Amino acid sequence: MTFTTYNLRSAGRIKARLAELGHSLPQVSAAAGIYTPAVRTGSIVYTSGQLPLADKQLLATGQVGAEVTADEAAALTRVCALNALAAIETVAKLDNVTRIVKLTVFVSSATGFNDQALVANGASMFLKEVFDEFGVHARSAVGVAELPLDSPVEVELIVEVA
Repeated sequence: MTFTTYNLRSAGRIKARLAELGHSLPQVSAAAGIYTPAVRTGSIVYTSGQLPLADKQLLATGQVGAEVTADEAAALTRVCALNALAAIETVAKLDNVTRIVKLTVFVSSATGFNDQALVANGASMFLKEVFDEFGVHARSAVGVAELPLDSPVEVELIVEVA
């Protein structure tokens, strides 16, 4: 059964789709400052930046194009996107997501590295796999000098919910 055959109104459809893809929602990491992992205002949810954490451990450190390859970084953005979905679930049910509106990917880039868009494709593909056509979004891929905890990537999401 493909995702497009799921009843879009069925309870638990997104968690079922995640399980089908071999994932489950992780525990949301505690905020490292004075902020919250996600905020809902009306029908829009904004996530704070999500790092590639699993079991409270950063999966890689360093700059993309130096210590981390573009392919490794793309895989890490998938973890960040999964963490963003967990953050969304703290303020709205994932089954109520009607559209992934905007994805922003920050890439800690070594001098001369300019394939940020290829790195961002990891998260973009993941969101499309999970939400089908509702996962296709506007996007920014931004190269930066450094990210918190020496993370190679960070992801933010804006989603619309019913």
